[in-house]
Amino acid sequence: MTETVEAARLTKKGRATKERIVSAAADLIFEYGVAGTSIEDVRKAAGVSGSQMAHYFHDKRRLVIDVVGHQADVVVRLHRQPEMGRLDSFADLRHWADLHVQRQIERGCTGGCDFGSLAGELVESDGDTRQQLASGFDRWEGVLREGLQAMYDRGDLRPEADPEKLATTLLATLQGGLLLTQTKRDPAPLATALDSTLTYIESFATDPASVRTNRTSAGGPAADPRSARPAPADAASALPTSPDSTSAEAASDDPAAAAPESGGRWGRNG
Repeated sequence: MTETVEAARLTKKGRATKERIVSAAADLIFEYGVAGTSIEDVRKAAGVSGSQMAHYFHDKRRLVIDVVGHQADVVVRLHRQPEMGRLDSFADLRHWADLHVQRQIERGCTGGCDFGSLAGELVESDGDTRQQLASGFDRWEGVLREGLQAMYDRGDLRPEADPEKLATTLLATLQGGLLLTQTKRDPAPLATALDSTLTYIESFATDPASVRTNRTSAGGPAADPRSARPAPADAASALPTSPDSTSAEAASDDPAAAAPESGGRWGRNG
């Protein structure tokens, strides 16, 4: 049975419960890693029975693959939020970079990239998981490519610019910068890397004067890596966070809801 067919057979409440399980698993995996997260941990966090877990996920591998897809959805939603802009101008790209740098400052440079960290842990686990990770990065890169392509089509970028390659470069820069910033507990590597790549992208501008004007007015840590300084302890997160779209539907309406609250056939270590 394909995943699409299986999803189509779920009721509205069934889909909500499955999404709640995946969301709980994603939170636990981000905090403790895949190896440090058991099926029992997920079951308790999601507030479902052991037989419900078995109904929706016949093994931990399938759950992890769904978590990868969930995290990819979160990334795309974040980049579609109004605060991110349309990513189709030099100013928007600078703003996007500043949000990422500021987010790391406010987090104390811990945690790195949610999706990137997941990829680092799982990429060699099995082919299906690797393909899901690659698909997630492709979707993320696609959001950046759309903006760059719009700039190219509008004439903001010179004909020799390649939006696809520029999008790949930008995403690779972000991932590498986040890893260095996490490792060094210093936002400067991310700010410097993003500034360098954005300067390269701006070198393709058909109107260099407008780019200089935008950079001066934008400011921010990615425009001037030296300005990357820890934010006050009570600073609000600059990077928009994804609202929890999972409704806490009553488990009693689920196909497997009548089962007793137990570990079912799920072992402690999944």
